[in-house]
Amino acid sequence: ELQLVESGGGSVQAGGSLRLSCTVSGFTFRDSDMAWYRQGPGNECELVSTISSDGSTYYTDSVKGRFTISQDNAKRTVYLQMNSLKPEDTAVYYCAAGSGGYCFTFGYWGQGTQVTVSS
Repeated sequence: ELQLVESGGGSVQAGGSLRLSCTVSGFTFRDSDMAWYRQGPGNECELVSTISSDGSTYYTDSVKGRFTISQDNAKRTVYLQMNSLKPEDTAVYYCAAGSGGYCFTFGYWGQGTQVTVSS
């Protein structure tokens, strides 16, 4: 069964840090392009970061220098280290595989994990 399971969300104060994890099963993880998206309180969906099978990464401008995506092939897990968090980072964060940069359209998705940043 193909699964993506996120963890690591929570509530922090502005300036704090969280590390999200997404553990996958049921497909060849190391050959997959992985991504983190977020859906904010207004229900807008945003591509936050991606990591390709060749290790190249992408970050949306608002998180550059604060967030870091990485993956551990042995653990079949992709991480999103989030530092210097801001209230505007508050959202449900989703892990996705093979999404092509499109929210909730292609690929496989996790169930989401809530991140709340208070000022």
